[in-house]
Amino acid sequence: MDFIFVLVLGALWGSFANVCIYRLPLEKGVVSGRSFCPNCKKLITWKDNIPIISFLFLKGKCRYCNKKISSQYVLVETISILFFLIIYFFYGISITTLLLIILSLSFLIIFFIDFKHYIIPNVLTFSMMFLGFIKSFIPNLNPIFPNYINSLIGGIFGYGIIWSIIFFYKQVRKKEGMGLGDAKLLSAIGFWFGWFSIPFVIFLSSLIALLSVAPSLINKSKKFSSQIPFGPYIILGTLIYLIFESNIRSIIFY
Repeated sequence: MDFIFVLVLGALWGSFANVCIYRLPLEKGVVSGRSFCPNCKKLITWKDNIPIISFLFLKGKCRYCNKKISSQYVLVETISILFFLIIYFFYGISITTLLLIILSLSFLIIFFIDFKHYIIPNVLTFSMMFLGFIKSFIPNLNPIFPNYINSLIGGIFGYGIIWSIIFFYKQVRKKEGMGLGDAKLLSAIGFWFGWFSIPFVIFLSSLIALLSVAPSLINKSKKFSSQIPFGPYIILGTLIYLIFESNIRSIIFY
């Protein structure tokens, strides 16, 4: 029964994540207003708005204009379900589970917005910073979360590292490199997981970015000066860090 509940909840929040991914870059509200087809603008009825099931039933097409529905919708909902199930499996019903679910949904929304639009909305990063710091005052949380001093240092350190990279890049190349959205995102991660996480997240995200763009650079379909969204790589680097966090600490401190 718990499995079904978590699965349904994950699908519903995945559907909400899709609303945020579509509306936030357009600076539209995410709470009010019904969902509609981006092509024909027809309002979507409840039976056509059931996560994953409606997409499969409609064969990935709008009921009214027959235009193809982006597979992103079902992908986001599926990832959201997986996040919910994995977090619940490891942490059960707890404050840690609630916090990680909020964080994972924020990551999911930022990942797809930055990947598509090359922006990271301030409403997401500032909210993550605030919650990441406030939760450090909650007693008896999972050790994965730092105390408030470590959290504060992590937030400042995360922002400062990216800001320094941006500053020196601009001095040398005389043009903008990374955006401050990346600095705010890394700052939020510092607030959530402390200063210790920052060097590893930077290393892992940079490595993943390099490996992903290397083929394009080799076949010259991209240039070194080409714009790439770095937010998704920061998120992937953070997830990998969290998976191996205990192993990393045991190697370094023991």
